[in-house]
This record gives sequence, C-alpha cells and structure tokens, in this order.
Amino acid sequence: MAARDYGQYCGVTRALELVGERWALLIVRDLLVGPRRYGELAAGLPRIPSNILAARLKELQDAGIIRRAPRSRVIVYELTPYGRELEPVVLALGAWGFKAMGDPREEQIITPDSMTMALRTAFRPHVALHLPATVYGARLGPADLLVRVDGPTLDVTRGDGPADLAFAAGPDIHRLISGELAPDRAIATGVVEVLRGPGALLERFASTFHLAA
Repeated sequence: MAARDYGQYCGVTRALELVGERWALLIVRDLLVGPRRYGELAAGLPRIPSNILAARLKELQDAGIIRRAPRSRVIVYELTPYGRELEPVVLALGAWGFKAMGDPREEQIITPDSMTMALRTAFRPHVALHLPATVYGARLGPADLLVRVDGPTLDVTRGDGPADLAFAAGPDIHRLISGELAPDRAIATGVVEVLRGPGALLERFASTFHLAA
C-alpha cells in the first residue's frame, strides 16, 4: 500500500501515491542512468536520511517500479520495465523545472547522474542528426562525463577519454544550455573553460543541447 492515499480514483492520483513521496523520483532519476548499489544511491543523494532511503526503496519495490538484482556478487537496485516507463515523465519534468531554476545557490550541488539526465533532457536529436558525430569530455563540477553524439543517438558515460572537445563548467552551464549566454561569451566569462580541442565546437554543443528557460 502506498505511504500516501489521496482517496481519489484517478491515474494522476495513483501515480502520486506511487512516486510522489519525497526523494522517490530522484531515486528513479538516478536509476534511469543505470543500476546502483545502496551506497551509490546514498552518495548520489547526500542529503537523504538513510532511513528514508531504505523506506523509499522498499515502497518502490512493493510497487513493482524497482527490483533488487545480483551483479558481480553484490546487490544492486534497478528499474523494472514498468519503472523504465517513467523515463519520458522524468525528462518532461526536468524540462519543465528547468524554466524555474534560476541561478544556483551556493549549497546546491550537481552529481554525475543528475547531469547525465540533464543532458538527456536537453538533447535535440533532430538537430544532432545534421551535425558530424562528436565526442565531448565534460567536467561538470565533480562529474567527469564522456558525451558521445552520433546523429540522433546520445550516449553519456562516466570517466575521461579521447574527445573532440573537453571542457569544464559548474552549475552555471545552465546559462549556456538555455541560450542566455552565447558559447563565445561562456568561454570569455569563464563559465566554460576549454581544456582540449577547438573552442568553436562549443557552438555545436550548445546547438545539440538546448532548453529554453
């Protein structure tokens, strides 16, 4: 039984009963990137109390949204096919929430999984389809991501490696993705630091990943 019961017979109501508790959708967000151990989920959501994380995982399991699975002699949590159906919902919520983000507060952090989902949210496959295949090495706060774009296909993985353009940025990268800051100005003002490769490729990145604020 869901932790919250609104007493209404409605699809939206039922969805909120299943994933509307605090932290639940953020757990789903991180599992959309890939299976995670309990400790990895806790590290990716540093403010979540351990008892709340355990409770949410149990609720999501009971609802058939996630499951525990053995992987290389450890137990991981992963989304079920029913849970993966939440991906377009999470992406749409991310795009909607982006419009109200404003400037980052000092205490706010970004994580590899949150940035991976942000890039999925901002990805424009119809634009990338007409651009050359490109690999970006993106150091976004503490997250080192390899972002591979090949036509309408996007692949984001953790780590460093060969890239056509490698750059570093913090939470202010939302100003580039929103179009508030042009790529050349993002570099000139230090919002984006080019580490390797031609800075002109940041224009291609900004065209490929865009969300209007």
